[in-house]
Amino acid sequence: MSHKLILGLILITLIVVMGTEFSQYLTLEYAKTQQAALSQYIDQNLVFSAIAYFIAYIVITALSIPGAAVVTLLGAALFGFWFSLILVSFASTIGATLAFLSSRYLLRNWIQHRFSDNLSAINKGVAQDGAFYLFTLRLIPVFPFFLINLLMGLTPISTTRYYLVSQLGMLPGTAVYLNAGTQLADIDTLSGILSPSVLLSFALLGIFPFLAKQVLTKLKKRTITDE
Repeated sequence: MSHKLILGLILITLIVVMGTEFSQYLTLEYAKTQQAALSQYIDQNLVFSAIAYFIAYIVITALSIPGAAVVTLLGAALFGFWFSLILVSFASTIGATLAFLSSRYLLRNWIQHRFSDNLSAINKGVAQDGAFYLFTLRLIPVFPFFLINLLMGLTPISTTRYYLVSQLGMLPGTAVYLNAGTQLADIDTLSGILSPSVLLSFALLGIFPFLAKQVLTKLKKRTITDE
């Protein structure tokens, strides 16, 4: 049995176990009941609490454990908007990059070898415009981030570019959730946070990179023609 297969099985087992054991603590109802007690603890242990929250968020994101949205809301309620924005923005991007690297290490070579003919055009497109596609996907929270992490790990996009684009692209969505989290006690469902108007705003933001690219392409062609 190959070491990649063994590592993959261990990773899957870890995800299942953690998802099963801790899912009860990653619900909106539980977060609201624990908010007061956690706030009191954080007031007395701010640095330790921030580090623990940061590490926990990275683990949850890296292992694609359901509940990141609840942890995001709770972070804003406990640490305030601006402090939690720093914690969540970097923790979520680090976690996403670890998930991306796991996918790349465990699956990329096999997928690329097995479907090399089918993926040649996709690889070329990602090599040229991968940052635009990733930025757009990150801006629209309709697409599950864990799926983006998995699929992008199979492409040729560099790890550095993936991290930087994800850091920037996830920031608006993170800010929306954290802003809602400052009023955690008034939130009844997660679906209520992303209203149709908010989703439309993200969709328009997602279109922006492609519009910018089209404008730049036309300007470049016009410059070449003028010369």
